[in-house]
Amino acid sequence: MSSSDAPEWDFKERDVLVLQELSRDPQLSSRDLARILEEKYEIEVSHVTVSESIRGMREEGVFREAVIPNEEYFQFALFEFKFNPEHFASGWRPAMEFIRDSPNTLFYFLSDGEYQWKSVMMFPTRDAQSQWIHEFYKRHGEVVNNLRNSVMTNVLKFRTDPEILASLHEGEQ
Repeated sequence: MSSSDAPEWDFKERDVLVLQELSRDPQLSSRDLARILEEKYEIEVSHVTVSESIRGMREEGVFREAVIPNEEYFQFALFEFKFNPEHFASGWRPAMEFIRDSPNTLFYFLSDGEYQWKSVMMFPTRDAQSQWIHEFYKRHGEVVNNLRNSVMTNVLKFRTDPEILASLHEGEQ
């Protein structure tokens, strides 16, 4: 999402606290959240208001909801794609869509500096990862000069810390 696509949302302190609590425990109900707001932050609000706030933020795109399995179930890797300029113009879009639309792609982005596509990928096995690379090169090899594959052997942190969300209300984005 580019900055021009950023959601238009005026964060109230309550909204940020709700997001922080949901990042701690995504399964909290609006009743639980209303109770936590009152007990922990001395903010009295109905569960209906909390529910409406969550729905509004979700509809505006303030946060995304994704099902991400426990990291112990999959093999994770960082893929970096360098381009062959000779075939880039004719083949970049199908290659980009292949990566973007792959069920193995968890996170996909462009980086500045040396213009590259990068993706965090997840696979059930190392063999499945090798097969994906083989299939990608078979279909789109002429567009790519190199695919760098960094296996992530130990995922040590896999979550959003609630504290980072405080900057949303403070205006420090």
